[in-house]
Amino acid sequence: MGRKNTRAVVLFVILVFAGYYCEMGLLTTVTYDGKALVIDGRRRILQSGSIHYPRTTPEVWPELIRKSKEGGLDVIETYVFWNYHEPVKGEYYFEGRFDLVKFVKTVQQAGLFVHLRIGPYACAEWNYGGFPLWLHFIPGIQFRTTNDLFKGEMKHFLAKIVDLMKEENLFASQGGPIILAQVENEYGNVEGSYGIGGRLYVKWAAEMAVSLNTSVPWVMCVQEDAPDPIINTCNGFYCDQFTPNSPSKPKMWTENYAGWFLAFGYPIPYRPIEDLAFAVARFFETGGTFQNYYMYFGGTNFGRTAGGPLIATSYDYDAPLDEYGFIRQPKWGHLRDLHMSIKKCEEYLVNTDPVRQPLGTNLEAHVYYKSFNECAAFLTNYDGSLDSNVTFKGNIYFLPAWSVSILPDCRNVIFNTAKVIAQRNLEDATLSFEIVSELSMTRWCWYKEKVGVWGNNAFTSSKLLEQINTTKDASDFLWYTTSIKVNENNTEGQQKEALLLVESLGHAALVFVNKRLVGFSCGNHDDASFVFREKITLNYGSNTLDMLSMMIGLQNYGPWFDIEGAGIHSVIPADMKNTKENLSSTQWTYQVGLEGEYLGLDNVSLANSSLWTQGSAVPINQSLIWYKATFLVPEAKGPLAVNLSRMGKGQAWVNGQSIGRYWPAYLSPSTGCSEKCDYRGSYNASKCLKYCGQPAQILYHIPRTWVHPGENILVLHEELGGDPSKISLSTRARQEICAHVSEVDPSPADSWKPMSEVILQTPEVRLACEKGWEITSIRFASFGTPSGHCGEFRPGGCHSNVLSIVQQACIGKQGCSIPVSTSQLGDPCPGELKSLAIQALCSDTQISSQGFDDRMYEN
Repeated sequence: MGRKNTRAVVLFVILVFAGYYCEMGLLTTVTYDGKALVIDGRRRILQSGSIHYPRTTPEVWPELIRKSKEGGLDVIETYVFWNYHEPVKGEYYFEGRFDLVKFVKTVQQAGLFVHLRIGPYACAEWNYGGFPLWLHFIPGIQFRTTNDLFKGEMKHFLAKIVDLMKEENLFASQGGPIILAQVENEYGNVEGSYGIGGRLYVKWAAEMAVSLNTSVPWVMCVQEDAPDPIINTCNGFYCDQFTPNSPSKPKMWTENYAGWFLAFGYPIPYRPIEDLAFAVARFFETGGTFQNYYMYFGGTNFGRTAGGPLIATSYDYDAPLDEYGFIRQPKWGHLRDLHMSIKKCEEYLVNTDPVRQPLGTNLEAHVYYKSFNECAAFLTNYDGSLDSNVTFKGNIYFLPAWSVSILPDCRNVIFNTAKVIAQRNLEDATLSFEIVSELSMTRWCWYKEKVGVWGNNAFTSSKLLEQINTTKDASDFLWYTTSIKVNENNTEGQQKEALLLVESLGHAALVFVNKRLVGFSCGNHDDASFVFREKITLNYGSNTLDMLSMMIGLQNYGPWFDIEGAGIHSVIPADMKNTKENLSSTQWTYQVGLEGEYLGLDNVSLANSSLWTQGSAVPINQSLIWYKATFLVPEAKGPLAVNLSRMGKGQAWVNGQSIGRYWPAYLSPSTGCSEKCDYRGSYNASKCLKYCGQPAQILYHIPRTWVHPGENILVLHEELGGDPSKISLSTRARQEICAHVSEVDPSPADSWKPMSEVILQTPEVRLACEKGWEITSIRFASFGTPSGHCGEFRPGGCHSNVLSIVQQACIGKQGCSIPVSTSQLGDPCPGELKSLAIQALCSDTQISSQGFDDRMYEN
């Protein structure tokens, strides 16, 4: 072959490979230094958000990722859930909600990076922390220590995931989006409990991860002794004081809690946006360059995925995107503006070290200089109550308590964490559902569970058995059955009173004597153990004692959590003279699961089975009963939820898909809530709570892709007793939105330009509906001195009626912007500080076109 032909072939090969990699994605190198992650030779400021792919459905992944990108994120972070990817040793599952490859590719298609937290321990309020339970039954195994059996299985799974990502060219060096990987998770919190084995395990895990040759950096969160080259990172509500364990590692924050998780029997926690923004700004002010919101979208614990004990089905987390994927305002909008403001300081933050400048008591500045005349600054008031005026570079700035101001040019404030000018929603999006269907007229069917042993697969033991080792988590339920003998020499037919004392490791139990319910008891998330005390009546002769012990999620956190037990461990009936007989070592019969589970009553295939009973009057307030009904859904695309507020405790399925556990009968304590929580001062998970004295959750998410036109099937297993005729189907098709911006508020962060490109900057009211919705009416509009807050605005003494201006700009549009300017809106009171307040209604136009009743929204 001639030289010319050889060159032609080489050129052809180069072009082919170039085209291949162009289609796949640009090859990217990822390294780090003491300042930041370095991507293709450039240090980066990166905003990240956690989205867990199984906590929603694949059909909505693109929309969630789009909203995340529009909110200013660069990276999507997710755990990898071992127990669902390898449910049986050696058998793998990567389909549906667990299609990890598809999720990563969806992020890539949106142009974002991925931080893959392989672990394989997740915590995440996920069942068993993400470990498969079969791991527990390997003889001689010990989790998360220098146990060879555990290390072998962990390495095998980690390598499985890494190889899968490599096969799909998903690491950055292959043109993929994965720029970071994580091994282990928050092990530093429990390492001390494992002694020298824990320290050796950390070293092994780091070396093992690096040996997998991902070509991207590995991190260990909350791990001060993470060996080089592993980056140790911070988790918590605040990480501004965190310092990595080497000056060659960047300051990274892998979990910034946007709120907190929800547990049955607890009020709903929330985190004020002013405090969350303060924490983020402080982190970047003090040298941070990567931070991740945990969660940015929380989603739903479908099926039995919720960890324990007693983690609720909703994993909303007060995140910027709510459980149903709707934008939560003002949290989303305020953070978006914060991200824009920080990005405008990026070249300063990643190339220079901050110079701290005291400004007074609890007042300081951090200044990043590019040159003597070029700098960016953060001005902070970290006092928990006192506002202040400070002087910086010859200018006076007002700093509200517990706030940070960002000055990308050391002169102009373009953002203050305590000044929220972003759009607000009138109500919490997760509570703004409207009933579209009452199930009271539906023909209900039911099936009554047998009490106690129901099948021929029962077995016996001469002692009380621990529940998890017995059920292997195949079911939440384990029947404990025995007999209680009462002296038969007494007169036949007489009865005897006794006090029954049952002690359980958790999590809940129903107790029956002679097949009659005598009571229910349970623990809580912080202490799952409980003691059941109840006076019972026994017949002379033989009496049956049946106890249904219930698990509500396997433990997912803490040292040695994998061996934490559940179930009944002591049973003592005592007569009124206090004579006791311990039944713990008597003969017990066990039955794993419920008969309805064994029959498969949740399956669509049994919808028309003769097992179901039909009648004109559905039985209510009965324990251990299955219900079935059909329902129709509206054709619009809005999210669906079923309201189970009148039910007790149980599980629910729609068309055979489990929508999770429900427990509205477990009310939170009546005190301790703060509907208007003061954001100032350090936040913790119990500081800001709402809805005391109410259930943790009454609405249960039904993904749209799980329903279809025509009749859909709802199946419930009710454990305590409820009224299914009060169940309703709800959707969300409308939302009131509002904003209140003054003449002296900062202009939108994206409008700011360096002084060399200065333009006239004007504050704006910006309003936006969800995609597919539009502004259909303006409820309030006033320019002047309006007072009140969203939902309760009132005109002030200075008032200009700007309704027609706002209507013209906004009606019929998904979003609109109104400059807060007298040149645009007139000047009703010259010389007086004025503001613009607007309240509008967003509507799903598809539902509106179907004639949805609008009267309920009239003032």
